[in-house]
Amino acid sequence: MPPQTTLTGSSKPRGKLADADAPIDGPIDNLGTLKTFSRSAEIYGQNEPADRIYKVISGAVRTCRVLVNGRRQIGAFCLPGDLFGLEVRDEHTFSAEAVTELRVVVAKRSALIVLAENDSGSADQLWSLIGQELFRVQEQALLLGMTAPERIATFLLEMADRLQGGDCLELPMPRQDIADYLGLTIETVSRTFTGLERGLAIQMPTSRRIIIRNHASLDRLAHGRR
Repeated sequence: MPPQTTLTGSSKPRGKLADADAPIDGPIDNLGTLKTFSRSAEIYGQNEPADRIYKVISGAVRTCRVLVNGRRQIGAFCLPGDLFGLEVRDEHTFSAEAVTELRVVVAKRSALIVLAENDSGSADQLWSLIGQELFRVQEQALLLGMTAPERIATFLLEMADRLQGGDCLELPMPRQDIADYLGLTIETVSRTFTGLERGLAIQMPTSRRIIIRNHASLDRLAHGRR
């Protein structure tokens, strides 16, 4: 196994993983260091050097930036198993913040490039993870052409798939984060959730806990079919 990269900041030894944690067994894990962040902590800032790549082990991350009109745009939510910090340029386009208590593995980008060049198995794993992230970016861009109910339905189906909680979702992010991710106001998000509940597509025991009651209804709505 390659030696671990020494990184600055708070890091901890790799303890026992919970059932919801992502496995620590890939190329990033072998080269990186496990680090923890408290809720709302900044992991890196916009325009800072993009010299490290991150993998979520537990918790959730939002990537965001402030637009010229002062509004916040959330580019992605990263959940256990997801990579973030990937950039084409040498600087970060978005900042990254911990939505919840967070554990991530952090590895130097240069070390991963060397590993991929010398080990085809690690390269395949890395490119597969990168491909998943690029696919999600493309899917998020498509949301901007949808109506508010279509965006919310698509978001809920995406979270159901990614959180793997079956019909019961425990959303890690607040309503304002959802609004900034979908390009909506928080009032529109809340009104749309209420409409879906009245239409018996979902049930909301709490603001974060969503029970999907009718997958077919959400799927039709997400694809523009009423």
